Amino acid sequence: MKENYNVIGVMSGTSLDGVDLAHIFFTNNTGKWEFAIAETITVPYSDLWVKRLKEAVGYSEDELTLLNKEYTALLGGVIKSFIEGNGINDLDAVCSHGHTILHQPHNGFTLQIGNLPEIASIIGVKTVCDFRVQDVQLGGQGAPLVPIGDRLLFSSYRYCLNLGGFSNISFEEKGQRIAFDICPVNTVLNYYANQLGLEYDDRGLIAAKGKMLLPLLSELNSLEFYKLPYPKSLGFEFVKETVLPLIDSYNASAEDKIATFTEHVAQQIANTIMSIGPGELLVTGGGAYNDFLIGRLKQLLQDTVIVVPDDKTIQFKEALIFALLGVLKLRGDVNVLSSVTGAAHDHSSGSVYES
Repeated sequence: MKENYNVIGVMSGTSLDGVDLAHIFFTNNTGKWEFAIAETITVPYSDLWVKRLKEAVGYSEDELTLLNKEYTALLGGVIKSFIEGNGINDLDAVCSHGHTILHQPHNGFTLQIGNLPEIASIIGVKTVCDFRVQDVQLGGQGAPLVPIGDRLLFSSYRYCLNLGGFSNISFEEKGQRIAFDICPVNTVLNYYANQLGLEYDDRGLIAAKGKMLLPLLSELNSLEFYKLPYPKSLGFEFVKETVLPLIDSYNASAEDKIATFTEHVAQQIANTIMSIGPGELLVTGGGAYNDFLIGRLKQLLQDTVIVVPDDKTIQFKEALIFALLGVLKLRGDVNVLSSVTGAAHDHSSGSVYES
């Protein structure tokens, strides 16, 4: 079987920062996966696309069909430009997550747009995509999918924590990879930063100056989701229907809401890790740059070594891992773990489209 792969990983997260693209070389060295990250870029969305992607959770079926078609064209064009702009040749595949609009595994449904078959012909390269649907059909949460990459690429760490639109964690327990979403992060923090005319809370400077709203913090920490056992996952619906209405029931400044929610995030993550035990914690995702949040985690988790890696790993770890998921699919290897998602069994998920 082929042991060297030249692929591109593509990811668009719920925080709507843009499309992450990473050119990756993988080598399977006697069963051990190694990687090198070459060219990378994050292509931001236009204001109109940010608006459409935010509003899409309330779209009708016809509106979603049109959005999917237009987003597939947009995404295909972005990927094609990345390939041409960097003179990338001899690709084995483009491995693309698409963008999550609806995630309702309890209803047997999840929708990632940008995964229509025509994306392969737009790009001109074999495309592996739509990694979540099969898992939901098998009774799983369809998320998180990154833990297989944590196991195969980052096994030297006890925990892998991603701080993106949501926080999620993965770790090994009794020979099984366990992973689940902990709480929202940037989906909420960015919402209130936007009210201040900012894209996000740069380095947590707003949170550091804000005042803690203790009754709100208590209510947030008491939400039912945090009492549920894993496997469990979150979608933007939870933020829109539960978290934002609760926060907005308080007549307080955006600064104080950001400060309170940042503390909520730190406490939920710390509670999760303390319930399992100490060990090295690898932190990636945009939230790794939130110095105030990382500082609070260090204060709350004094027995845990918190590692923030190089910029490419922080920013493009999810694109890297979706590239790996695509490679595993091409090989017919397991790329989704039932111990993580709760599906009926491990499986090799995704659709493969020829160009």
